[in-house]
Amino acid sequence: MLDYTIIIPARYASSRLPGKPLLDIAGKPMIQRVYEQAMQASAARVIVATDDARIATACEQFGAEIVMTSADHPSGTDRLEEVVQALELDDEEIVVNVQGDEPLIPPEVIDQVAQNLDEHPDAGVATLCERIHDVRQVMNPNVVKVVFDRFGKASYFSRAPIPWAREAFGSKVPHLPSQAEYYRHIGLYAYRVDLLKRFVNWPPSMTEQVERLEQLRVMSNGESIHVDLALHALPGGVDTEEDLQRVQAHFSGQSSL
Repeated sequence: MLDYTIIIPARYASSRLPGKPLLDIAGKPMIQRVYEQAMQASAARVIVATDDARIATACEQFGAEIVMTSADHPSGTDRLEEVVQALELDDEEIVVNVQGDEPLIPPEVIDQVAQNLDEHPDAGVATLCERIHDVRQVMNPNVVKVVFDRFGKASYFSRAPIPWAREAFGSKVPHLPSQAEYYRHIGLYAYRVDLLKRFVNWPPSMTEQVERLEQLRVMSNGESIHVDLALHALPGGVDTEEDLQRVQAHFSGQSSL
């Protein structure tokens, strides 16, 4: 069994849902729901990383291991690096970043992304994707697309439609060409510790700043990202009040996702 660590970053500040990690979902705070999903994976250790005492107190009440972090990190990856330094993890160890607003994340995909990184020593990062069948999602800049080669090595991530289907997208009614495949990037990452340590010392790359996608900093510095199709569909995280109501209904047994 692969020995790896799950880190769940949890910040109190949220522009759309203030205090998001502590929002109630059928009698439990959201961060506890995420933690319980993560605990079902085969990781040796699950840690909540937070900069807020209120979140730390809530996590202590349900028995989670906590690492307090700075509130000044420019990115979630910087927060992860502070945690691996605090834990004194070896450079070759693998950590998986599970977002604190994913209370329905399947444990199997957490194990999958960690295992994929372990099996590809040439990659510093592993992540997942799923097939897109709707041209509207391909065109949506909020849906991040990824292109990868036959070995699973990422070629590029973009908010733009990639690859660009010149004829199909240039028509009056854009449609997906039959010969093309499109994939949505799923923001679940496994990292080698040594890459995290190097990442925080790299300046943001041009492509990262233009696309607003952190993973492009990794590629701009010559590091490989392994991409694979997720074993299970991810129901989606909680970003809006509508998302929260959907997840609350699921845990209350009032709906199935």
